[in-house]
Amino acid sequence: MPGQPAARRTVLKGAALAGIAGLGAAACSTESKLGHAQTPTPTAPVELGAADEVPVGGSKLYREQRVVVSCPAEGRYKAFSAQCTHAGCLLDKVEKNEGSCPCHGSRFDTTTGEAVRGPATVPLPAVPVKVEGGKLIAGPDA
Repeated sequence: MPGQPAARRTVLKGAALAGIAGLGAAACSTESKLGHAQTPTPTAPVELGAADEVPVGGSKLYREQRVVVSCPAEGRYKAFSAQCTHAGCLLDKVEKNEGSCPCHGSRFDTTTGEAVRGPATVPLPAVPVKVEGGKLIAGPDA
């Protein structure tokens, strides 16, 4: 019967497309805790630059090192991963202590790491940070 192969082909195409759609939905799942990041925080100490580059009461994005640092008070620093917890994209800018993800629009409070606008719901992971010789060092043992 000439009608059967076409119907079978249609069913197989539909099944393949459903599988691909399912993978796409899983890739953008809001259940992600660390997005697609294998290592969202530095695995070794990383020098970020002069500590005084982070304004008191403000934040600075170190995109290359995947870290965002805030300075809540003179000489005090807090750091977080700059990798969105939704899909693993890197934050692209920080304005008024709010980091934004260019992929799906998530926003994070860079002073606490908390997600303030979804789709991300999980906070940015904290990163140890210290000042050594006037420079910020982030990562383990910091």
